[in-house]
Amino acid sequence: MSYLTITDLQKHYDHYHALRGINLAITEGEFLVFVGPSGCGKSTLLRTIAGLESSSAGSIILDGRDITELASSKRDLAMVFQSYALYPHMTVADNLSFALRLAKLPDTEIQEKIRFVSASLQLNPLLDRKPKELSGGQRQRVAIGRAIVRQPKVFLFDEPLSNLDAALRVQMRLELARLHKKLSTTMIYVTHDQVEAMTLADRVVILNAGQIEQVGTPLELYRQPNSRFVAEFIGTPKMNLITANKAMLEGDNLVIDLLGNRIHFPANRLKETLSTSTIVGMRPEHMSFVEQDGDISGTIELVEHLGPEAYAHIQLSNDQTIIVKASARSELKDGQKVNIKIDVAEVILFNENDRVISVIPEEA
Repeated sequence: MSYLTITDLQKHYDHYHALRGINLAITEGEFLVFVGPSGCGKSTLLRTIAGLESSSAGSIILDGRDITELASSKRDLAMVFQSYALYPHMTVADNLSFALRLAKLPDTEIQEKIRFVSASLQLNPLLDRKPKELSGGQRQRVAIGRAIVRQPKVFLFDEPLSNLDAALRVQMRLELARLHKKLSTTMIYVTHDQVEAMTLADRVVILNAGQIEQVGTPLELYRQPNSRFVAEFIGTPKMNLITANKAMLEGDNLVIDLLGNRIHFPANRLKETLSTSTIVGMRPEHMSFVEQDGDISGTIELVEHLGPEAYAHIQLSNDQTIIVKASARSELKDGQKVNIKIDVAEVILFNENDRVISVIPEEA
């Protein structure tokens, strides 16, 4: 059953339509991540849920209560911002307890909450320090702790790790994942970093131009994107896309003419008509180098050795460059001619409208 339900949510800024009919159902205890390019509406959506932005239309229902028009302070939500927003003149303990003291909770209850949060986030040695004495990672933990002590129904995170260096981001991702398992509280997290989205989320919401492009688990979005936008956005390096010269059905087989080579997809048939401009999508790990009988060929421009793996940038006959994952011990060299085999079972096809062309097994 849905715990937080967003229905036809709209947001206008004069003539700019920032949110275009958002519909989303979030279950209790879920870790949901909003991700998308700059300007897609992810932070606006989060701030509208929080009540920091008013909605132009639509509704937000939390645990059976309509909070659409409620003030932010009345929504039973807690938000962690990109900037830590700590009170510089207060100690860590005072920052953690500030909202509780405003609510006039008993001192014993406040101390109990502070002890729980301090133990959960390893803040005990820092309680007497002021923010200026803390590292970026420590400040972010205090900001998260200040949200936790309120015990809200939903935590909202607005790119909380973007100010941290790479090593600290990895550490904080791990701490957030552990914290979610420990608290089992609903969390909504905004990021532009797809690695954060893929590693933290139970489900990911991909936004594009104020609309939801697709919702799914990280692996669903990676393996079964419903559009070219999602396919290119999820995955590093990006999916390779090549326009087919021709795509046709021959009996129950799909045959694609790709750069002059006929590639067969045996025992498959299409659920829809092939488009005049079929685009073939292949991820770097779904292609391999072979001595002969490759599906396509090209010349190596660059090999990136990344320790456990390598990526070869290949220039094709149409001057397009694709990326193929190679063995870490690969002896590939710049300028080398190579033949490439495509794992046809993993290929994704797109039509001229950049939507996925559905292919189903023959026996289905």
